[in-house]
Amino acid sequence: MTICLTLSPVAPDAATIARAATCLRDGGLVAFPTETVYGLGAHACDAVAVRRIFEAKGRPASDPLIVHVADVAQLGAVASHCPPEVARLAERFWPGPLTLVLPKGPSIPDDVTAGGPTVAVRIPAHLVAQALLRAAGVPVAAPSANLFSRPSPTCAGHVLHDLDGRIDMVLDGGDASVGVESTVLDLTTTPPCVLRPGAVTLEMLREVLPAVVPRLATASDAPLPSPGLLDRHYSPRAPLSLYQGLAPTRRAAMLRDAVRLSTGGMRLAILAPAAELAAFDAAGATRVVPLGPEQGLAVMAAALYAALRAADSPEIDAILAAGLEETGGLADAIRDRLRRAAAGRVLTCDS
Repeated sequence: MTICLTLSPVAPDAATIARAATCLRDGGLVAFPTETVYGLGAHACDAVAVRRIFEAKGRPASDPLIVHVADVAQLGAVASHCPPEVARLAERFWPGPLTLVLPKGPSIPDDVTAGGPTVAVRIPAHLVAQALLRAAGVPVAAPSANLFSRPSPTCAGHVLHDLDGRIDMVLDGGDASVGVESTVLDLTTTPPCVLRPGAVTLEMLREVLPAVVPRLATASDAPLPSPGLLDRHYSPRAPLSLYQGLAPTRRAAMLRDAVRLSTGGMRLAILAPAAELAAFDAAGATRVVPLGPEQGLAVMAAALYAALRAADSPEIDAILAAGLEETGGLADAIRDRLRRAAAGRVLTCDS
């Protein structure tokens, strides 16, 4: 049975943190809040404990994990060496939603890195996560605390929905504030490359390292250097179709398909900006869920996975989701998550 312990997100109880830290050091699995999403933690240097993460999530061994540390001094226990760029990035963005891919140190099992020569590492900003990492005194491998490929959890309830009975403990520290996973920057390539967009945007990174480039999709048999690179990820159970294009054209296409599919007997959920929801009232959808205002991208990102979960249930056969017109900044992260949730079902609405 999974134990769920509630604690303050700004002043976490020391005894509760100590209990969770002991569980981690003893090989247990502890889900805990970060500013991005909830993570499922295990002692990163304990290969047996790390393998329990993959078993609990149903995650393939080819998908690597991110290692969380308490401070920059702990990087020496994770990476074989740190490029000079690390200090500048850490000063600007750590603690925070930035993960750096570095050369792997000898103490990190291959299970963490999918057999690859690099390790992804970050220092989270959430005060519960920080307290847990300091108390544990060990690096903690932690992917999102959900069943593999499903929408990431942004509250303890999401964790329990997916993993109750599969893990030892959940620390309930309230809702995650960012709502999408950390930006991943690979410092083992020249130039440095953003593997996964997040709240630390490409534009922000270029203020520190002007040469940073976005990732170009390439086919390779090499081990993945980071999580979040699979074509299908963050997906609800019901198949999701993503509609891209200018709002009027995209909305017309969604309405047309919603009427056609619901008339044919399909139970639909519509995921669209709150201002557009009234347009779908006559489309026959079973469920209509607000995605959030496009001009409030931080709010949209924070609510994205909760919206995906709200749109999904055994009573829903398919989800039609509105894409964003905006590009750059945090919009890139939201677009990335929606595209992967659609698993290739992306419709471009040009006319």
